[in-house]
Amino acid sequence: MDQHSNEWFSARLGKVTASKVKDVMSKGRGSAPSATRQNYMMQLLCERLTGKREEGFTSAAMQRGTDLEPVARSAYEIDKGVMTVETGLILHPKIEGFGASPDGLVGDRGMLEIKCPNTATHVFTMQSGRHDPQYEWQMFAQLACADRDWVDFVTFDDRMPDELQYACFRLERDEARIRQMETEIKLFLEELAELEHEMRERMRSKAA
Repeated sequence: MDQHSNEWFSARLGKVTASKVKDVMSKGRGSAPSATRQNYMMQLLCERLTGKREEGFTSAAMQRGTDLEPVARSAYEIDKGVMTVETGLILHPKIEGFGASPDGLVGDRGMLEIKCPNTATHVFTMQSGRHDPQYEWQMFAQLACADRDWVDFVTFDDRMPDELQYACFRLERDEARIRQMETEIKLFLEELAELEHEMRERMRSKAA
């Protein structure tokens, strides 16, 4: 399925997806769950109960990133001498209700994640010499769902001179981090399932 198609949105409904894993991993004060985690759970609960997705806001910067993705993909393919394979939603092999939609598959063991950020973030990422850490959980989720070994993180900004538009940094699979993430996602999905059951019981009692 094509990403951002109706079929793709339907397949993601009520599931934890890679881009939101950082919300699942978000911690509050002490042992309390974070508001970010709770809000994401309520979003998925609503999707499961209604069968409808929440209409997300698309800013000009977000649309620009979507429009630039094919250009960034071409830059990567030229740089690495490879062809990437676009894919839809990849469901985790063992955790039901968890999936990822990487920007591309590379060979048998690799993946591609493309970001087209503002110039300040792009420059900072190049200076740091590594991927943007705010996307780590997203990429570990992709590796877990697709059972792959590495992700090439591409930052791309066409506003810069040609020589500075593109940079690529590789993130290797980390089994300890992936196990930590999978444990948290399982707990999150168990809580969500219990909450969904309770709400459906309330719906049934109201309808009776």
